Amino acid sequence: MPLSVVILAAGRGRRMHSESPKVLHLLAGRPLLWHVWRSVAALKPRAVYVVHSGTARTWRAALDQPREASSPEICWVAQKEALGTGHAARLALEQMPAGDRVLVLCGDTPLLRPATLHRLLEEGVADGLTLLSAVPAEPTGYGRLRRDSADRLLGIVEEADATPRERELREVSAAVMTAPAALLRRLLEGLKRTNAQGEYYLGDVVGRALGEGLRVDVVRASDAREIAGVNTHAQLAVAERTCRRRRALELMEQGLTLLDPERFDLRGELHCGRDVLIDINVVLEGEVHLGDGVRIGAHCCLRDVKLEQGVRVLPFSLLEEVWVGRGARLGPYCRVRPGTRLEAGARIGNFVELKNSRVGSGARVNHLSYVGDSEVGPNANVGAGVITCNYDGRSKHRTAVGAGAFIGSGCQLVAPVKVGAGATVAAGTTVTRDVLPGSLAIGRTRQRNVADWHGVGASQAERETDNGRS
Repeated sequence: MPLSVVILAAGRGRRMHSESPKVLHLLAGRPLLWHVWRSVAALKPRAVYVVHSGTARTWRAALDQPREASSPEICWVAQKEALGTGHAARLALEQMPAGDRVLVLCGDTPLLRPATLHRLLEEGVADGLTLLSAVPAEPTGYGRLRRDSADRLLGIVEEADATPRERELREVSAAVMTAPAALLRRLLEGLKRTNAQGEYYLGDVVGRALGEGLRVDVVRASDAREIAGVNTHAQLAVAERTCRRRRALELMEQGLTLLDPERFDLRGELHCGRDVLIDINVVLEGEVHLGDGVRIGAHCCLRDVKLEQGVRVLPFSLLEEVWVGRGARLGPYCRVRPGTRLEAGARIGNFVELKNSRVGSGARVNHLSYVGDSEVGPNANVGAGVITCNYDGRSKHRTAVGAGAFIGSGCQLVAPVKVGAGATVAAGTTVTRDVLPGSLAIGRTRQRNVADWHGVGASQAERETDNGRS
């Protein structure tokens, strides 16, 4: 049968104490819903039905990440009344072909692996109902699986409706099930909401199926952490830690060197080459590409960057939406802002800030400088404390520094302005006009020394010395 997937994502999550829907809270830099969608997309279903509450646009944003052309169709189903998981699943089933096989799961279980879902589909009964269960260390909050003395399944009891004895049961429902769509739709249509919550429970279809003599199988997850739901910020933190550890181990198996995997944060996607090393407390966000031999120092943050082979980023550096060419070196304590491109062998030093600029191959901006909206040519040198004055209060203007030019320390380049190839700007100069190639620009004010300027009784002539006189 073709496979359709239903993701139940309409719950508001009152225990999160947030204006944001629960499934839109972030885990590893992505919404909870995105993690669930990625797992089911790996199963190659015909379509994924996302049941939401409120405005679909809010939920759509969670899945607006780049998707492959082969990604399944996403169908949005609105649940206008909060009548429970059974009601939500029924709304989705009404929109899908009756001949499909359906997999139903919750949008707040972001740790489910595609392999576990695939095993559920493979081992489950094709013409009946199959559940995913687990035996967590702490079953509080989950529906319990009731069995008889012969270990035959009797049904699922939600915790709110369970007796004290039933709450002692260890095997729990993962709120994941698969069945033929026509069968599940029929079972859902007969549900009642005579329970503590006054809702239609998805789990109640198990009792109905057993009552009709239908076959109900159970597949147990090998790792109970996979089925963990996120209902509180504390549970979100636990899921974050689990996800971080899982991703770190996966990357190390692929060859990445992490000096301490417990102090590594990946909040997006990492693509790395061979012999890449990452030090402690590094945060990677968005899409990060690291070429062969890249080294990332401690306490760095990289967001949507691509670093080519041999790049070295020294500690406490922040890079955002940047491309860096082979063998370039950055930091420590540098900030490289969006729109910046560093060519091969460029050097960006400590306490340097770059924004929307291109730095040519072999060029250097080594100390305490700000370079914004600029073109720095190959092998140019920008000295300590140089500032490009690129904003006039209304518009941004460009600064161009030619190949091999030398900008001395403490200069201000007032844009729009060009410094020609091979030109030199003397230290302390304010440049307001273009500097011709190969020439020297010097714009210092004349120095005057005032001796004993705070003294009492000395004459003006005695207190002033003009260095220009000999």
